Amino acid sequence: MTTDQYPLLIFDWDGTLMDSISHIVDSLQHAMHVTGVEVLSRAQSGDIIGLGMREAIVALFPNYAQDEKFIGQFTESYQRYYLEHSTATHLFEGAEETLISLKNIGYTLAIATGKGRKGLDHVLAQTGLAPLFAASRCASETQSKPHPEMINTVLDDTGFGHEQAIMIGDTEYDLQMATNAGVISIGASYGVHTSERLKQHNPKAIIQQITELTNLLA
Repeated sequence: MTTDQYPLLIFDWDGTLMDSISHIVDSLQHAMHVTGVEVLSRAQSGDIIGLGMREAIVALFPNYAQDEKFIGQFTESYQRYYLEHSTATHLFEGAEETLISLKNIGYTLAIATGKGRKGLDHVLAQTGLAPLFAASRCASETQSKPHPEMINTVLDDTGFGHEQAIMIGDTEYDLQMATNAGVISIGASYGVHTSERLKQHNPKAIIQQITELTNLLA
């Protein structure tokens, strides 16, 4: 896999570039407490990371799928807690250096994330990584993963074809989205979902840490 074959690398954010899983779960459980629903286990809560906010809430609490007031209150509680405690998150070790190296090799970098635009812009400003990315799409702007719209709009923005891109993510939602968009994928087993779950979606490779990408894609 080289820049000639696949010049566009599309990254998931949470659990792939940023070690934010624990903070997301804390924020979800806070929202559960505030809205008065059952506070689910950390494993149950974390399993939906990668989906858009609405889709995540419905997956966790299907009985509230049509309750717009509940969904709004849950979303507001989650977002407020997440942003107010955002210093609890940090990039995975070597993530920034890996991104810089890949960009210097000649890759175009992009983001496709289940975060909302406000949340993504906040962490991009916090980390200083915004200049590295040519495009980004959030679940608040498109249909949620695993629908292919997020990847398709990134391709439109960057001018690359489906056969020229790689999706890199830590959840089955990322890899399903890649398959649905006709894009190959690389799984990251250090995030939300295990290697076994990721392998079910036929990624071209599975990495154990973000720094492995440099050699894999050189």
